[in-house]
Amino acid sequence: MKSSRIIIYDRYNNALDVPVREAHPVTADRVRYPGFKPEKLLLKTGSIRSKGYMPLPCDIIMERDVEIILRDGTKIYTDVFRPADDKKHPALLAVSPYGKEIGGQWLDDIPGRSGVPKSATSGLHKFEGPDPAYWCNHGYVVVNPDLRGANRSEGVILYFGHQYGIDGCDIIEWIAQQPWSNENVGMSGNSWLAISQWFIAAERPKNLKAIAPWEGLNDAYREVGTRGGVPKTEFVNLLSNTYASTADGGIEDCIQAMEEHPVMDAYWQDKIADLEQIEIPAYIVASYTNTIHTLGTFEGYRRISSKKKWLRVHDNNEWMDYYTPENVEDLRRFFDHYLKGEDNGWENTPKVRFCILNPGGKNILNRVAEDWPLPGVKYQKLYLNGENHSLQWSPVKAENTCIYDSDTKKRKVVYRLKVQEDFEFCGYIKLRLWVSPLDHNDMDLEACMEKLTLLGTSYPDMPTSARRAVGNIRLSLRELDPERSTEELPYQTISHIQKVQPGQIVPVDICIWPMGMKFKKGEVMRLTISAYKTPPVDGPMSTVFGSAKITVPKEGYTYIPGSKVEMVTLGGNSKEIPASAIRKSLPGDVNKGRHAIYTGGQYESYLYLPVLPKKD
Repeated sequence: MKSSRIIIYDRYNNALDVPVREAHPVTADRVRYPGFKPEKLLLKTGSIRSKGYMPLPCDIIMERDVEIILRDGTKIYTDVFRPADDKKHPALLAVSPYGKEIGGQWLDDIPGRSGVPKSATSGLHKFEGPDPAYWCNHGYVVVNPDLRGANRSEGVILYFGHQYGIDGCDIIEWIAQQPWSNENVGMSGNSWLAISQWFIAAERPKNLKAIAPWEGLNDAYREVGTRGGVPKTEFVNLLSNTYASTADGGIEDCIQAMEEHPVMDAYWQDKIADLEQIEIPAYIVASYTNTIHTLGTFEGYRRISSKKKWLRVHDNNEWMDYYTPENVEDLRRFFDHYLKGEDNGWENTPKVRFCILNPGGKNILNRVAEDWPLPGVKYQKLYLNGENHSLQWSPVKAENTCIYDSDTKKRKVVYRLKVQEDFEFCGYIKLRLWVSPLDHNDMDLEACMEKLTLLGTSYPDMPTSARRAVGNIRLSLRELDPERSTEELPYQTISHIQKVQPGQIVPVDICIWPMGMKFKKGEVMRLTISAYKTPPVDGPMSTVFGSAKITVPKEGYTYIPGSKVEMVTLGGNSKEIPASAIRKSLPGDVNKGRHAIYTGGQYESYLYLPVLPKKD
């Protein structure tokens, strides 16, 4: 694989040697780049971006491919959407390398647009970002930059870190100096656009007054590169295969970096947001079912230093929740208060609004609490009994060993609890296990706790992620940080490798990501412990983004329905990958031979569950 390297600097001014892989050219079909064209346009009320999108509710001035020069001289380009007047307005900044518009990821690539109707947005937004049609109509400017390295912007696309954060600071300072700016800037968006907020806000830019991270991780190694030290790089590989850059640019190769930096060091420390530095108001949105962002979003709320922070936990997918009209209105109340100074009662909003998932029934939404983790939660132990493969509330006296072969398809052991009375739990979950790799010196484990019907089968028409919580661990990276770990939330150092002797029995604490769920009498809780196997590099996830063909006007950006305009079609090749960037494999698991799980007696293996008090 062709690659190059660059030097960047962390917050302590330490030089970091960064591997770089090739990106697509902007001419690649998959990235759907509409071309470089600096211009100023008036987008008229009632015009549309494309058939099926919402007509614009107001006139909008669009400034396209505006140049911003970062402090190191790097030139990047942004689109600006603003109300068609001469007033000063607050701005919402949406930072990602996805493209200022459409780009290599778009909801049309996803079956059913993930529940977001085309008519719910104008199509002017960048992927996962605020819709200019809505926000300009309510007196906001929307700024959509191609950040460093993306498309025609100079440099290399970075996977977060200190340099990424100060680039965001430079963009915010540029916004504050514009004649249309009231010098108050907020940030909005989900996933990458939410992660950006943690890293940029941690640099404390003067004119950033509020953030709204909608599901975003903040530790690139622990939360997306690995889970519990187990490599899970297929999503990073997918994203990297959708970006475009200049011939002199490229993408930071985090997968190559994992091979060069197998444990936590300065390189990976730079990719952990300094959450405690964030003191500005924050409206944070989380879910229990996001396989990339769940833990980081909850930790973001828990750890930022702001006294003015709110958490809302929903029961949907991130995109549908972000574009649901009542949620957009709720977010506007937050920004109206902190970016416009409106006395609209926002600060009376409950600090925490959470949900309880209830597969087989109706989810419980918008319960109110004073904080997260939820006050009043009582942790209880569910003990694993290997003799009858059960879970039970009382300690197990007899020792037992369950063995499976990690090299076979039946590489798992299962424990069940048939619920005797209704109960709910919500919060962080820990699994304490005693384990041994009988034929090897290491093992990669996955623990999955899920809810089944009264008959012990999966709920029909229920997404898998909506009925289960998952955790992983690599045995040799099991060491915990005593300062960061709590009884319910183990925090691995990932700092050095501790292999074991074949047959050596050791305890491990596995962080199962937060979950809130209701169990009714007769339903079944199933805990599956299995050997994690690395998926193939060309699995289903590798061919999602870039598949849809998107038709837009060749000139003018929007058009009045019924008028004759020349259209162009972008995209339609989800399998396109730069030849030098094709990988034959991803960082793999370490499993080999038999695994043993020990329960009972001196081997007290248990689930540590945050049980909610019963209501009167």
